[in-house]
Amino acid sequence: MSKPDIPTILVVDDDESILEVLEARLLSAGLSPLLADRAETALEMLADEPVDLIISDVKMPGMGGRGLLREVMEHWPHIPIIMLTAHGTIPDAVGSIQDGAADYLTKPFDGKELVRRVRARLEARAETPASTGAPMAPAPKSAAKPTPRTAPSAHGLLGGLAPAMARFLERLDRVARSTATVLLFGESGTGKEMAARILHEGSPRSGGPFVVVDCGSTQPTLLESELFGHVKGSFTHAVKDKKGLIEEADNGTLFLDEIGNISPDMQTRLLRFLQEGTIRRVGDNHERAVACRVIAATNADLPRMVADGAFREDLYYRLKVVTLTIPPLRERREDIPALVDGLLARLCSRQQRPRAEVSAEAMRLLEAHPWPGNVRELENTLEAALVFCHGDVIEPGDLQLEAPPAGAPAASGTSLSLEDNERETIIRALEAAGGVKKDAADRLGISRRAIHYKIKKYGIGEE
Repeated sequence: MSKPDIPTILVVDDDESILEVLEARLLSAGLSPLLADRAETALEMLADEPVDLIISDVKMPGMGGRGLLREVMEHWPHIPIIMLTAHGTIPDAVGSIQDGAADYLTKPFDGKELVRRVRARLEARAETPASTGAPMAPAPKSAAKPTPRTAPSAHGLLGGLAPAMARFLERLDRVARSTATVLLFGESGTGKEMAARILHEGSPRSGGPFVVVDCGSTQPTLLESELFGHVKGSFTHAVKDKKGLIEEADNGTLFLDEIGNISPDMQTRLLRFLQEGTIRRVGDNHERAVACRVIAATNADLPRMVADGAFREDLYYRLKVVTLTIPPLRERREDIPALVDGLLARLCSRQQRPRAEVSAEAMRLLEAHPWPGNVRELENTLEAALVFCHGDVIEPGDLQLEAPPAGAPAASGTSLSLEDNERETIIRALEAAGGVKKDAADRLGISRRAIHYKIKKYGIGEE
């Protein structure tokens, strides 16, 4: 049995050569490896040995890596798992991340990178109160499930009562527990930065910085220096060394908003960082290692940009390890009263005025509006209403609601038929996904089987 102060790593793989390589690498890094050639053997060892971290192959005979992950999440949820996968089975690894795995690496993997990720997970685990080398008794099934996120725990600014948003927030909770790269889709104003902050706050790197980069508003000529930094004298006005925002995010989270706007040259540099975990400042020859979680967001149609050659395909797949889509406000009207309540609380606090309320008539108008600008438009409308309202109750006359611009998505409340609204929503999701049913299902937060059923039910595509 290993010494208590030496972390024990359980390695599970049916390939003997992989086990030998990992054993040698872990030993040379001062770690104590335990080896198992199948998931069932690993479970027996977990019952008898204190383990600090698990490295497991995805594809193995028997229950396999996914089955092992389910058992560990149920009975030993404090033990992080890093999954190993071949390039052809990356979707399995992504599914593992969604099921609770801490990280994944593709084969063939770099030994130094593996050890770096192992140490990062061990350090993150050491910072949590539940960190202990002793095996835990099997936990009740309910203990392994994430607590459903409600509107208040999402700062009252994302909602969660509508089924589509409830599914999104549930997935957000599950993804937050990992350090996997996330690509957030959503229309302007849906709250992508808020979602990114929730991912950061729920992650193992929550103690580190949360750094926001607005790729849409930063001039292309300045973005390279902003992201990667520069050394003194590398260009005019570079009077001293400057640390880039990627370095600032070390051991934390880097949020790249409007990622679809970066230039081809920046796409290449960003891809290298995501692949290697290193950066080089402008004008510098020295590589610097940076370990941060990357969350990217866009309202652009990246798959179409990839097809048109405007966005690198390899970068797109590096960014979309996990994909989450925030539903537009018009598709989750049940959330509007809760959003109004949370936004008014924040606005009144900011303006140092008594808490205001919305009359029933004004609320009906808010619920009927199509909100092409989503939550951001709702917030602006409420802020203006506070200026015009007399007293502490917002009435219909205080609301400045404009007709949506030509070409804006129609309000789902235009028809009183739930089936008509659902059909329109599915058509819009298919259009946004370029007709790819799997991607449309992901955007809607439903299964592929469900979207196939609904497409057939509503005769979509038969016109």
